[in-house]
Amino acid sequence: MVKSRLMDVAVAHFGRRGFEGASTRDIATAADTAMSSITYHFGGKEGLYLACADHIAAQIRERQTEAFALFLDAMSLTPDEAIERVLLVGDSMAVMMLDPASADWARIVVREQQDPTEAFDRLWRGVMEDLMLGVQALLSRICPNHSRIELRALAILLFGQVMVMRSARASVCKALEVEELGQEQAARLRDRLRRNILAILNAEKTR
Repeated sequence: MVKSRLMDVAVAHFGRRGFEGASTRDIATAADTAMSSITYHFGGKEGLYLACADHIAAQIRERQTEAFALFLDAMSLTPDEAIERVLLVGDSMAVMMLDPASADWARIVVREQQDPTEAFDRLWRGVMEDLMLGVQALLSRICPNHSRIELRALAILLFGQVMVMRSARASVCKALEVEELGQEQAARLRDRLRRNILAILNAEKTR
């Protein structure tokens, strides 16, 4: 209970202030526990930060359980079936990125993308790599002549459209002329994402 509460609070603090800026004293106070609990459970601030990376990876994997299931029989799919699977994965990721609950952990992920530490390796091994491999498998059914690296480049750019919904939230709101993204804007972005992915993959299929 204390360990889980500490990680939830720490994700918020590390997300908003970064590793250097976050205070273990403030984290312990916000979690309503003693600072010694951090040492006991995690060995210190660095251990807590790395545990947060593992926690984020586990949360994403749990949120994307249905998406991961779409990868299981990828190699038996027709190109059109694979396209539909990619669309479903994209929408599932978009829903997660549009959810306000993703704000704190997304800040950590974005920061680790810019200045990777051991925490990034844990995020990669914990969830990102499997997502990449799953999408790559689906894309290989759509674009059988593409190399492995070309498939990965395609995957990165397809799903970069999803990431911007969270990592560039201020620009998205400015562009759509709103203060916050509501249901109307979320629906519009999800529909636009589906159309974009469909257009790109149909074009790739004919190459």
